[in-house]
Amino acid sequence: QVQLVESGGRLVQAGGSLRLSCVASGGTFSNYAMGWFRRAPRKERGFVAAINWSGDDTYYANSVKGRFTISRDNAKNTVYLQMDNLKPDDTADYYCAATSWRAPRSTWYQDELYADWGQGTQVTVSS
Repeated sequence: QVQLVESGGRLVQAGGSLRLSCVASGGTFSNYAMGWFRRAPRKERGFVAAINWSGDDTYYANSVKGRFTISRDNAKNTVYLQMDNLKPDDTADYYCAATSWRAPRSTWYQDELYADWGQGTQVTVSS
């Protein structure tokens, strides 16, 4: 089990950028694949991006592809989500999640794959 703490969310104007961070503790970070999910107001939680344990493979939701970049620094036990060209539709609570499974890449969007979750950080994009 690993504990996750997100940070970096705030109010930003459309077209702006933010970088979210998620720091892990209590486990061997490099053993975990990591994901970012989000829950917009009045909507279900949805997949944003994921990265494998070594950081050399990533996967994105179509809605963020080309605008968001997931990365990790295993020496700092941290996964990042760089968000560029933000849109009002990106407004949501953002959560990072960890899984120790070596699951097929095609399953990384499934939230049931992830056992450990952070408390979330709020991102608001104004128009």
